Amino acid sequence: MKKGFLKATAVIAAAVTVATSFPINDVKAASSYVFPAAGVALAAGNGVSLADIRANVARNAAKQSTIANHERITKKDESTVQKVETPSSKAVNEGTVIDGIAVVGSASEGATIEITSTDKPVSDGGMNGGDDTELAEGDNTAENADASETEANPTIDIKPESQDVEEGEEDLSDQVIAVVDGYVNVRSMPDENSEIVGKLYNHSAGTWLDKQGDWYKIESGNVVGFVKGEYVKTGQAAVKLAAEVGQRTATVHTTTLKIREEASLDSKVLGLVANEDQLTVIEETEEWVKVNIEEGDGWVSKEFVSIATLFPQAESKAEEEARLKKEAAERKKAQQAAARSAGGKSSSKSSSGGGGGGSYAVSGSGLGASVANYALQFVGNPYVYGGTSLTNGTDCSGFTMGVYRNFGVSLPHSSGAQRSMGYGVGSLAEAQPGDIVCYSGHVGIYIGGGQIVHASTAKTGIKVSNASYRNILAIRRIF
Repeated sequence: MKKGFLKATAVIAAAVTVATSFPINDVKAASSYVFPAAGVALAAGNGVSLADIRANVARNAAKQSTIANHERITKKDESTVQKVETPSSKAVNEGTVIDGIAVVGSASEGATIEITSTDKPVSDGGMNGGDDTELAEGDNTAENADASETEANPTIDIKPESQDVEEGEEDLSDQVIAVVDGYVNVRSMPDENSEIVGKLYNHSAGTWLDKQGDWYKIESGNVVGFVKGEYVKTGQAAVKLAAEVGQRTATVHTTTLKIREEASLDSKVLGLVANEDQLTVIEETEEWVKVNIEEGDGWVSKEFVSIATLFPQAESKAEEEARLKKEAAERKKAQQAAARSAGGKSSSKSSSGGGGGGSYAVSGSGLGASVANYALQFVGNPYVYGGTSLTNGTDCSGFTMGVYRNFGVSLPHSSGAQRSMGYGVGSLAEAQPGDIVCYSGHVGIYIGGGQIVHASTAKTGIKVSNASYRNILAIRRIF
């Protein structure tokens, strides 16, 4: 790209700001001439005449119609900017209306007239219907632009175009994904001093709405606001990142779903999952989807699941306050329930039914350690799909539900639902004994040392495993 054209884009971006800083004298006018060089030149009698402006606009319109090479700049409010030069030396007073266009400034000889439009074009060959601005490479209106303007006023980004995707696939080209340690603030305006309206956590996503300078305007969850461009990925970079960090998930919509070894109704059943469980997607065909469950990777018909790529969403200030308040209340309630039940259940080993958990022990006197030690008593007992008996047979969520019931805490009988109980723990390194560790269609209880106890499969029953044996989707703390 030639240097003159690069300068032109910088000036145009700058003109958007200048044009909005002047009062519009005729509220019905669709456009306005902006004269930035006012003051001394006008007082000295230097400026432009009405006839000069009309003639110059006509010349510029004719020139525009022949432009082949151009740069398109689009703003969300569909306003555009066009540049022409002032050729003469008579003044135009502010407030004058020319062909239905209000004059909102004045200019000295040789200065530039900036024409903004939010409605109709100046002429058929000029502003392309008011939607676009086309500027020839090397246009002499940009030759005198200061190169520093390019840095101070970056060009306006065009919203990413939708990508060609297969039928049933999602178009993620308009995603804005945070890449930060912790979170980035979402602000009401593209200004670091403006109000914080929410937080966008690492690898959380929002929808691209607009860009102003080096700020992106996004919508994420219930939050609409601006994030600094340096903390997010957009466009093709976001699409690539989405494939790595987005959770492609199949949510079950039937009471009991059979997971099969192959993509066929005649194939052997690998395992069973419950309604509303969320399963990690491994592969997809037109009619089948491969998912990950405790027994391994298997296939389900798309008829019984809904598939989506899930990203964490921004959290508004009000949502954060409500969440923290709820988590504090849940912790208090759980602790009170555990205290009430502690006296009557001091000898819990008698209910283990011969489990082999005696070789494991968790140190510490906290409630989490008590939960982990209680759960370990049932190692070796059977796994039964849909079961809730810690001694005669239970499934994974029935196991965690039964263990926490001993401490007066009620959990839902669903691994997917348990993923939203209590409050989140950032990583396995921060996990404490008693935390619930959530996987695709599965849950277990953390016992420390990088291990969990869980009701695994019908072949293995309740056992201890390394917590990282599968991809961890969430860690939830109840106490």
